Amino acid sequence: MEIAEVGLDDTRLSELLRVLVQLRPHLDEDTFRQIYQAGHAEGLRFTGAFEDSSCLAVAGWRIVNTTLATRKLTIDDLVTDAAARSKGYGHALMTYLIRIAMEAGCTMLDLDSGVQRFEAHRFYLRERMNIAAHHFDLPLRA
Repeated sequence: MEIAEVGLDDTRLSELLRVLVQLRPHLDEDTFRQIYQAGHAEGLRFTGAFEDSSCLAVAGWRIVNTTLATRKLTIDDLVTDAAARSKGYGHALMTYLIRIAMEAGCTMLDLDSGVQRFEAHRFYLRERMNIAAHHFDLPLRA
């Protein structure tokens, strides 16, 4: 298994998107590339777990400075291909991201997860994550 950051011009970006849409089905190739282009300047990164040329798990993340944690790594997206779940790919990505966070001087690693994602919650708890907050949002329409 190879864990690798996938940059804006990486040829593996489409393969990464193939897995990411299992979590974010509203994304198409053009929208994803536009979001990544704009977000990259703000610290957005995507890392994949690969076997040969196949992406089997994806993490979208960024390091941010906050009054809560001073500096933290926030995971925006974390998904393993449905056919590759429970084979260690998600754990490998988490281990990689924890190392990145520690090397960057982060005091916390966090993520939000939809309340309906029960299998994901079991995984996060196995990874020793805490349920630390309620997340509130207010959808805005232009």
